[in-house]
Amino acid sequence: MVSSYARTKEASQAKYISILNIIQGEVDPTQVHESLQRIRERKLVNFIEWGPASIQVALSRKSPYVQTAHRVSGLMLASHTSIRHLFSKCLSHYEKLRKRDAYLDNYRKFPMFADNDLSEFDESRDIIESLVDEYKACESPDYIKWGIEDPDHILTGEGNVSGTVDPKLAV
Repeated sequence: MVSSYARTKEASQAKYISILNIIQGEVDPTQVHESLQRIRERKLVNFIEWGPASIQVALSRKSPYVQTAHRVSGLMLASHTSIRHLFSKCLSHYEKLRKRDAYLDNYRKFPMFADNDLSEFDESRDIIESLVDEYKACESPDYIKWGIEDPDHILTGEGNVSGTVDPKLAV
């Protein structure tokens, strides 16, 4: 996913949690290893501080059944903390729609929402907000303590999640 967020000031604080690269075709494994070493040495990728810099690489041969014009193709899957900005944007759009009760008539036709109980939407909103808070906390070196020793989110300065486990969900 590409977004305009990458050009903002906060982009320097965003970090990768992990990366998976799948490379298909004629690739020299030593060349890939040297490239990864260079990335780590020069710190070209900003990783989380509380865990290992996880760059996984899977090499595979080209499929004999699929014809491609290129000698090598690849796919990168990454978990990055900047996704929180997309979730925040979704939350702000939701707030605007919810304030106007927009598009809720169709839901009220169903028995689940018939008595005007829209708490399901509000609970979902709270879950997304806690997800945004957690991605923000991931950028902190103290993330491991987040939610356990930091129930009020003092480390991040954000959030409304208590950091406690619901007894009904505990196994």
